[in-house]
Amino acid sequence: MTPTAARASKDFTVPEARRRDWRDVWRVLGTLGGWCGYLFLLLPSLVVVPVSFGGGSELSFPPKTFSLELFNRFLTDPAWWGSALTSVMVALLASAISVAVGVPGAYALARGRFPGRRVLETFAITPMLIPVVVLGLGIYKQFSMLALVNTVWGIALAHAVLVVPFVVIAVGSGLKHADPALEAVAMLMGASRVRIFFQVVLPQIRASVAVSVLFAFLLSFDEVVVAYFISGPQTTTLPVKMYSALRWEVSPVLAAVSTLLTLVSLAVCLGIMALQRRDAPAE
Repeated sequence: MTPTAARASKDFTVPEARRRDWRDVWRVLGTLGGWCGYLFLLLPSLVVVPVSFGGGSELSFPPKTFSLELFNRFLTDPAWWGSALTSVMVALLASAISVAVGVPGAYALARGRFPGRRVLETFAITPMLIPVVVLGLGIYKQFSMLALVNTVWGIALAHAVLVVPFVVIAVGSGLKHADPALEAVAMLMGASRVRIFFQVVLPQIRASVAVSVLFAFLLSFDEVVVAYFISGPQTTTLPVKMYSALRWEVSPVLAAVSTLLTLVSLAVCLGIMALQRRDAPAE
């Protein structure tokens, strides 16, 4: 290599190395910024957990003593654990209703070819676009005429309205990976649409359906705005009870309930991640 070529090669490699160094610096800064953002979002939950083990009659951080008194109050007070049971019942019913409606709806939208399909797709996700307060007011006016206010079924139906769009999206994503050729073969062999759906389609999207069930349960269990509109003294859900306790009295039991809700949400999220990883195609 001539001296001129060597000098040109050196002049080329130095800027390239500097650009690589700057890319590494920006990558490290981006990682640090991301972790700072995560910690900022998680900090309220990280503070509530030790507070819930403090006991006493007021919230204090850091806790002065270690005690399970607040959890004991939650478990022995019928107003608190009764609200938790109501939330579980509502979440189970809302999950069942949303899956019963959302899974066939997602299949019809994914496989159907009919006029107005795009309009129906937009209509299916409309509850995600409407402000929750507006939706809650409309549901309250409608359910009051149907005598569904202050009933478990009424809250479950209202939550199902909110949850169905997420079920449709989750199941629709799973249907994109299902093989339509299997459905065509089953139809050529004389199988009905119902049999094809239950014996050919559902086995392929069972992980997506399971994810949608967990997601629907979590959304319904944590929902407070619509439940606040249509719940009553006999059907107070746990989030509504927490909101009322925070508004009228700052009860330290709130910290224990928040910790339990955080654990439930974490367990559901881990279940969703496990199902998605199992359903992921092999590399």
